[in-house]
Amino acid sequence: MTLRLSESDEAVLTELADALGVSKQEATVRAIRETAQRQVHERRVSELSSQARQRYADVIDRLGQ
Repeated sequence: MTLRLSESDEAVLTELADALGVSKQEATVRAIRETAQRQVHERRVSELSSQARQRYADVIDRLGQ
């Protein structure tokens, strides 16, 4: 796979790789994995929050009074 980056994105990737002490390839892989994990987690938390708000809507409403 070829990854094409703008000069500014290339500089950010280089800075990230240096900060992590890894190659740019490894920094890219880690960033992809971390972003994917965060997105899945945030989606799941949102779904569970919505379910809880629906399930306990009457209790939440009474607490607000």
